[in-house]
Amino acid sequence: MQKITIIEGTGLPLNRSDVDTDQIIPSDWLKRVERTGFGKGLFSEWRDDRDFVLNKPEFAKATVLVAGQNFGTGSSREHAVWAIQDYGFKAVISPRFADIFKNNCTKMGLVPVELDNVTVSLLLNEIPSNPDLLIVIDLENLTVLVPELSIEEKFVMDPFIRYRFLNGLDDIGLTLSHSQDIDRYEALRFSWLPQVS
Repeated sequence: MQKITIIEGTGLPLNRSDVDTDQIIPSDWLKRVERTGFGKGLFSEWRDDRDFVLNKPEFAKATVLVAGQNFGTGSSREHAVWAIQDYGFKAVISPRFADIFKNNCTKMGLVPVELDNVTVSLLLNEIPSNPDLLIVIDLENLTVLVPELSIEEKFVMDPFIRYRFLNGLDDIGLTLSHSQDIDRYEALRFSWLPQVS
């Protein structure tokens, strides 16, 4: 996982509520054994509609997905996060996330940002006519800035999750950060116990 302090980019407005993980990445994509290539399947059933927002060229370089209420409901598939990341998004803004989806985001380096309904609605209404609108997500100060709209909103993030993002630590990285303690413990274990090699 890479360190994340600030995300600056444009937004893609997904003005839909209760988007579930099967809509994010349909189940026929779950047969893949790699972790890459899922971006092609992101919202693939909706992308059959040529007017779907993800098909619009003005949003091709967006790195912040702005979505409606209750994003990521449904089954607990990591593939949903992989698809969003593989497509090029670094953060998702929504008034509310499903708990399992939000947890998967924090473990895989996709920043979930919860803002109030009023601010999210303002972004969803403004971005379609202003696709170059700059959105800045500051993890050090837990703030979302949209200078052109005079938005400066605080958001809440668990301190340990924030620490993980700022230091680029996924679960493996966290474990490896204690490698000296692990080595010391292994050196002092009785020889007849299982060893890590």
